[in-house]
Amino acid sequence: MMLVEKLEQLKAIFAQMNQALIAYSGGVDSTLVAKVAYDVLGDRALAVTAVSPSLLPEELEDAKIQAATIGIPHQIIATHEMENPNYTSNPVNRCYFCKSELHDTLKPLAVEMGYPYVVDGVNADDLHDYRPGIQAAKERGARSPLAEVGITKAEVRQISQQLGLPWWDKPAQPCLSSRFPYGEEITVAKLQRVGRAEIFLRKLGWQNLRVRSEGDTARIELPPEKIKDFVLSTDLNTVVTKFQEFGFIYVTLDLEGYSSGKLNRVLK
Repeated sequence: MMLVEKLEQLKAIFAQMNQALIAYSGGVDSTLVAKVAYDVLGDRALAVTAVSPSLLPEELEDAKIQAATIGIPHQIIATHEMENPNYTSNPVNRCYFCKSELHDTLKPLAVEMGYPYVVDGVNADDLHDYRPGIQAAKERGARSPLAEVGITKAEVRQISQQLGLPWWDKPAQPCLSSRFPYGEEITVAKLQRVGRAEIFLRKLGWQNLRVRSEGDTARIELPPEKIKDFVLSTDLNTVVTKFQEFGFIYVTLDLEGYSSGKLNRVLK
């Protein structure tokens, strides 16, 4: 199916909804959903961002700016997944408990405000990865218009670019809890440590990266083609000193490079 047809189908879904509340993280997927929903529904679409320790403050700022640029009404709520030991113990289905908390918070809000639908930014590619959070959202009646139409991650970026959205090539930024190996307890302090480390590296100009955390060790993942440049052009002593200030003891560089979902390898 042509991209133009997929976009028209996406618009048609929102036209049928009449009103929709969007689970809006500020990532490229949910921002495209928010944009199309607002184009079709105007103020009958509402973007809602959930704030918790697993969301970088910079990501929240991005979400606010993008929502304002689109024009969509934007509301911020707090979620409390960190109070649930099923989440903080970091089991392999951690995302299930995170999305359960999110949608258990969004659904009553939608009902209270008269929105018949809660929609998210799950795309067609997400359905082929291990994403236990998708099940939690489905159980609570959320819809995923991008996946329904069969729009992939690459197509999300293409459509966003065609619609003139300046963040069409924004790197994926899953929640900070995804930086820890399954079974390692997640705490607010550990999330903040990882968050500060990633922000520090981004400010040095490195964008598509992860700082994985295991015990007291930080493992920096960069795109493979950037590793040599990083070693040659970065003051490594400064990086180590900064990371130790954030609370890490050891700082390592992953020689394989950044790969999405790397921590899921243990499941195979």
